[in-house]
Amino acid sequence: MGLLGILLALGVLMWLSFRGWSVLLLAPAAALLVAAFSAEPLLPHWTATFMGSAAGFVAQFFPLFLLGALFGKLMEDSGSVAAIARYMTATLGTGRATLAVVLAGALVTYGGVSLFVAFFVIGPMAQALFQAADIPRRLMPAAIALGTTTFTMTAMPGTPAIQNAIPMPFFGTTPFAAPGLGLIASAIMLAFGLAWLAYAERGARRRGEGFAAVAADVSEVASDPLVRERATTASTFDPPEAGRGRISAREPGFIVAIAPLVVVVAANLLMSFVVLPRLDLTFLEEERWAGLSLAGSSGVWSVLVALVCAIAALLLLNRSRLAAVRESMDAGANAAVLPVLSVASLVGFGAVVAAMPAFELVRDWVLSIQGGLLVSLALSTNILAALTGSASGGMTIALDALGATYLALAEAQGMDPAVLHRVAAIAAGTLDSLPHNGAIVTLLAVCGTTHRDSYFHIAMAVIVGPIVALGAIIGLGSAFGSF
Repeated sequence: MGLLGILLALGVLMWLSFRGWSVLLLAPAAALLVAAFSAEPLLPHWTATFMGSAAGFVAQFFPLFLLGALFGKLMEDSGSVAAIARYMTATLGTGRATLAVVLAGALVTYGGVSLFVAFFVIGPMAQALFQAADIPRRLMPAAIALGTTTFTMTAMPGTPAIQNAIPMPFFGTTPFAAPGLGLIASAIMLAFGLAWLAYAERGARRRGEGFAAVAADVSEVASDPLVRERATTASTFDPPEAGRGRISAREPGFIVAIAPLVVVVAANLLMSFVVLPRLDLTFLEEERWAGLSLAGSSGVWSVLVALVCAIAALLLLNRSRLAAVRESMDAGANAAVLPVLSVASLVGFGAVVAAMPAFELVRDWVLSIQGGLLVSLALSTNILAALTGSASGGMTIALDALGATYLALAEAQGMDPAVLHRVAAIAAGTLDSLPHNGAIVTLLAVCGTTHRDSYFHIAMAVIVGPIVALGAIIGLGSAFGSF
């Protein structure tokens, strides 16, 4: 009965979240259903197991959600995201429209701009570019998704995305874990996605198919309650906040626009490899810091400092363009709250599932998967990300339940935990993009297309390509370890 309860709760959670029900309600209800089927006490699991795990996630990662959303909103309102997208468009031109859209999305998201901010700014620019190049609108979502939700979210070393931050406390790694493997995976995702989009574009031109129809109003998409409910577990930004604040009437030059993104990467690198390793942190041995370790915290600290430095640089460089700094900062701060609570609720649900006696059957099955430790880690993360429709939620549930076990097995086998980090991050960013994923639903609405028209191309670019990359780095990591 316990295993039946877990399966039933997962089905209810997935179906009703796709129907637009709030995860804040669904996750505790599903957790109680799991506990009831296992004949476990309901209230203690709700107030202690569920809330304890959810609160732990908020305590650990809310600063990243907060600073990430704040930075993304300031980049949008200063006109920096639009300036970067416009520069890429002008530089590459309509002859390479798809490449321009992909690289514009990759550049801003690798620099720390929130996913939905990128959607709302790059979407209209992609529409203008695809219209000028007469490329079918149905390929727009796949191009935007390739640049924003694949390699810059999970594979590129140093990315400040929350999906790259979550494995760090579990494995004691940095944002630059397994950089060689990450770069190889990134190259495979980019090459596969671009090759597929080029193939699809050539086929459309042979059939005489061009750009058509009018996209949805971005402001209407951002305020759609159904889109909002589906989106909050897929990113660090609450969509309605995108319409608040005041966007600058004057865009900065490309150098000024990109400077804060460079600061994110540079500060992250310096903190990870120069500053933190040289600091005297012996005070962490004091009793009041019990449970806090440099290995488990340094990666998150590096990203936090990098985002603070980038925000300071952005405010300094754009002080004359940001007409309503307080409004923009308020909107950015508010945009972080619902996403972090939504993902934390999924994590709380996962904690209740892991506490059930029946979960031992699931654990034994996962750990007995043929193919080795990395295959087991990839599959467990992949499955949970698919069921929850959330890369961050699925990965945290998997690592909360099995992270310590995977780390112990890796140490016993002499495997660098950095490989675990990179495999877990990339695995989380594959099957999370099934049709019920909030980012996919939002992106289709922004582009004015439907699942029927565009989802196949999205799946090829952001599921099949990353799975190919995941298989490659599992093979390389198993054979050569971290590099």
